[in-house]
Amino acid sequence: MSIRKAVIPAAGLGTRFLPATKAIPKEMLPVVDTPAIQYVVEEAAAAGLSDVLMITARGKGALEDHFDRAWELESALEEKGDDDRLAKVRASAELADLHYVRQQNPQGLGHAVNCARGHVGNEPFAVLLGDDLIDARDPLLTDMVAIQEELGGSVVALIEVEPSQISLYGCAVAEPASATSTDVDVVKVSGMVEKPAVDEAPSNLAIIGRYVLHPAVFDVLDKTAPGRGGEIQLTDALQTLAQMPADEGGGVHGVVFRGRRYDTGDQLDYLKAVVQLASEREDLGPNLRDWLRDFVATMP
Repeated sequence: MSIRKAVIPAAGLGTRFLPATKAIPKEMLPVVDTPAIQYVVEEAAAAGLSDVLMITARGKGALEDHFDRAWELESALEEKGDDDRLAKVRASAELADLHYVRQQNPQGLGHAVNCARGHVGNEPFAVLLGDDLIDARDPLLTDMVAIQEELGGSVVALIEVEPSQISLYGCAVAEPASATSTDVDVVKVSGMVEKPAVDEAPSNLAIIGRYVLHPAVFDVLDKTAPGRGGEIQLTDALQTLAQMPADEGGGVHGVVFRGRRYDTGDQLDYLKAVVQLASEREDLGPNLRDWLRDFVATMP
């Protein structure tokens, strides 16, 4: 079945960025001049997923406002003849068909994904987490959709990390996969370990925030007990799916991603992402790179 729906969990409190996120959703923090959440919606749309459901919570109204038309602002820009900014403002409202549902109880990522059941129905779908921004030049999600349509089951995104860093991630138990019609590096995932000790990790393949899931995940999530942190973990449901027969929607594959990824999950990584993306912009990059060289040269 062709995949056309994406789910973006956006109900978190964003406590790592307090006090900035006291009144502004974390997802609306700008990465240069574009909210982080817009990069994620653009990625979904570029992969052909034009039906996007956001899982939100109380206090997240700014997300809906951002992807809505802003008639007064558009009118003011039009009167000024500011066509470039007018196009940018209108673009966010035209990216995809946006829908919203609230996660009323903060019970984990697995619970947030399960809130999408009524909208997704019996179709495979993508899940995109907003802390991971994938460079538009590296079509990770497009590759994952192609693999799911070819092999069925579910697909997770993996990156190779230094062995000393694997305890910060969910870790995949992986083995070689059957050949596919793509040139993507694909592995078969037989299990997952959440944040293993360095000397106990089965691999250096870390799970990042992109998933293409078979709808069987919903029945599994219904039966998944709270795990780490007392929350319903998507990783636990994927562990179950990895052991299920293919004709029941089971099986998990991983796409090993070696492209450009920007982590915005904490302050330092967020700042790195802003600098990296701004440094590559034609309008900002040359002056910013010159300034950075001078600034770093003067540091003790």
